[in-house]
Formats: sequence, structure tokens, C-alpha cells
Amino acid sequence: MIAIIDYDAGNIRSVEKACIALGKEAKVTSDPREILSASHVILPGVGAFGDCMEHLNDRQLIPVIRQVKDAGIPFLGICLGLQLLFEDSEETPGVQGLGLLKGHIVKFHESPDLKVPHMGWNQISFPHEGRLFKGVPEGSFVYFVHSYYLKADDPSIVTAQCEYGITFDASVESGNVFACQFHPEKSSRTGLQILNNFLEI
Repeated sequence: MIAIIDYDAGNIRSVEKACIALGKEAKVTSDPREILSASHVILPGVGAFGDCMEHLNDRQLIPVIRQVKDAGIPFLGICLGLQLLFEDSEETPGVQGLGLLKGHIVKFHESPDLKVPHMGWNQISFPHEGRLFKGVPEGSFVYFVHSYYLKADDPSIVTAQCEYGITFDASVESGNVFACQFHPEKSSRTGLQILNNFLEI
């Protein structure tokens, strides 16, 4: 069973539907026992960094997520779920993230040629080989909706990047921890391939 962590963030049910479309059993849950007994765990989310860290804390899910990592269960953060894995975000100064990976979340600088949020289809490139992108051609288009982006401290964990005014880190892989800034569940066939690759790990 795939556990999709429920912590009052947006865009959780669409991830559940995508997993079901791939023929997998998925459950939206905040029950630690269900999360820790799952074959795979997904932390999706759309919302504000500080609010969502508060929700995770209120539901006592922060230690559960650390246990998932320590147990080696394949774990995938999506959109805000990627951002929460890192140390902090300019969206909510002073609020610590989960700190499972080293890096910081910073805001896009709006300009006449650069609208924020970054919303729509953009191409990704692969600076390092990543298991999420098996069978996915370089230059594939995926769907983004975000105003903040990742600057990972360790470039070696970055498996996909995107150009939007600057080059930003769009996906990472470190041991059993994976994350995408884009939405695989909204990225058509390419996104389903990426999600299926994760679920087969």
C-alpha cells in the first residue's frame, strides 16, 4: 500500500487518483502505523511553507517522516513536499523545515519578463542520472506551479533542473528520498512514467 500523507495541504487527492490510475493501492492517511507499514510514502502539497510545517507538527508527523527515511522506505516529496524536506524557506523566515536534505528555498524575483508564480509546462534537463527519470527523454515537459524554488547545497543529489529566468533544481534523489518541484500527477504521460518509476523502486 502507498501512503499519501494527509496534513491539510492542497492537491493530495489528485496524487491518490494518479496512483490508482497506475493500478496501485493508495491511501490518504495521517496514521503513523499506516505510514510506517507502507511500501512507499508520498508527501504532496500545495500551500504555505510555515503553515504546512505547523500542520505536520500538530499531527505529530515530523518524527514519523524521519522514521520513514531511517527505515529506507521509498519517500517522494511533491511541490511543497519537496520544499519541506530542506532546511528553510524565504516564504516563512525563522521556520525550520524537516532538514532531511541540505539546501534552502528561495523566491523567484519577478520581472517584466518573468511572471511569478512560475505556472505551466517547462522542459527539464538531467545533470545526474536519477531513478525517477528512467525512460524519460531529456527535454521532456512537466507541469509546475510555484513561487519559490530549491537551491540544494549538494549538486550531486540534483537529478533534474529547469530554466525559468535562472536554472533551478527541479528534482533530487538521496538514498530512499526523492522529490520533484513539478507535479508528476499533472504532467500527463511523462508524469505518470515518473510516478510509476518511483512506485517500482
